[in-house]
Amino acid sequence: MTPHVLVLNQDFSALTVCTVKRAVVMVHLHRADMVATIPDRYMRSPSTRYPWPSIVRLRGYVTVPYRAIMLSRRNVLRRDGFRCQYCNSGEKLTVDHVIPRSRSGRHVWTNLVAACSACNNKKGSRTPEEAAMPLLRRPFRPSHVMFIRDFVGTVDDTWKPYLFLS
Repeated sequence: MTPHVLVLNQDFSALTVCTVKRAVVMVHLHRADMVATIPDRYMRSPSTRYPWPSIVRLRGYVTVPYRAIMLSRRNVLRRDGFRCQYCNSGEKLTVDHVIPRSRSGRHVWTNLVAACSACNNKKGSRTPEEAAMPLLRRPFRPSHVMFIRDFVGTVDDTWKPYLFLS
């Protein structure tokens, strides 16, 4: 059971996560509606008992500017699940340019992967094809929904349709 509550925009798109207390306050102030609750759990005050929220939806639409995930070593490793994209090892990870910088490879999401030191050294300044080291998964630009899942850890089953996991 998660202490986090998934917050949806008015169009049911995932926005963020918040605490149970914050979600109950939003519902109490009529800023949000409960979409899903956890059965037989309640938040209590001296005079009222509220169902324990799992998902809330904002009553008004919030315009959110495009949320670009910052390109950093840590975020590349998170996106790749802290596993080498050549051998699936989790030891001594670095970041590798799929198309090497010496060959005009750019420093962008679609050209960076997590790699262990051994694979990075073995590949050197070659492409994966030239080094006969195929990638386990092509690099991609992650979405903020992916990082919501990572932040929360285990995702409640009721959240999965909203986080595109069903």
